[in-house]
Amino acid sequence: MTAPRIDVVTIFPEWFEGPLTTSLLGKAIADGRLDLRTHDLRAFTTDRHRTVDDTPYGGGAGMVMRSDVWISAAEAVWNDLPPSATAGRTEPPADAVHVAGGDRPRTVLLTPRGRPFTQTLARELADEERFVLLCGRYEGIDERVHELVATDEISVGDYVLFGGEVAAAAVIEAVVRLLPGIVGNAASPDDDSFSSGLLEYPHYTRPAEIRGHGVPEVLTSGDHGAIAAWRQARARELTQQRRPDLLGEDPGDDEAAAR
Repeated sequence: MTAPRIDVVTIFPEWFEGPLTTSLLGKAIADGRLDLRTHDLRAFTTDRHRTVDDTPYGGGAGMVMRSDVWISAAEAVWNDLPPSATAGRTEPPADAVHVAGGDRPRTVLLTPRGRPFTQTLARELADEERFVLLCGRYEGIDERVHELVATDEISVGDYVLFGGEVAAAAVIEAVVRLLPGIVGNAASPDDDSFSSGLLEYPHYTRPAEIRGHGVPEVLTSGDHGAIAAWRQARARELTQQRRPDLLGEDPGDDEAAAR
């Protein structure tokens, strides 16, 4: 069976050497259960300064990442070609199977204007044999990258980061832990927050009491039906308190009732 493949395009490939080589993620790569590759965007430039950005048309603050460099990188990654095959070309190489805007692997641009990343979307990506993550930087990316390269645009939250690397790492972790054989207990991901539409229920382990705080009696009762009911009730209670939007409720309702 072929290992799932994730390609990451970034100007900082070295950033991923730490996060992607530790814990279960690093073990999955070492064991050949995950094929994860990083690609240096600067390898697809043609000038001696390896420039990936330029000033925006129309003026404005900051620098914008160039579309030609991103398109060259994407076409090389999609087709497993070396940078020399696509860098600086205005048209794709003759042997390219995937061309910008055409048939290509699922290609995700990490951007604050993307759709929110959720557990449901993580499961969707986990079903892909291969997908590509694009890590932007600076003020933004030329709109033609959105149009010609990306098949999806994803945001990991309503805030702005220096670049897409942290967001890409979050997506990779969320997706990879859902792959078969990665997590020791195969049932663990099914109990995670959001998997059932609720936040996860509270957990307890030894010691049985610490600083006057004990373990709920039901958890030591041995009554599995009662335990399951308690966990479901607590999960729903926590969700209603902290994320009523997951239950289709307006967070403002409770505030209005309190006034």
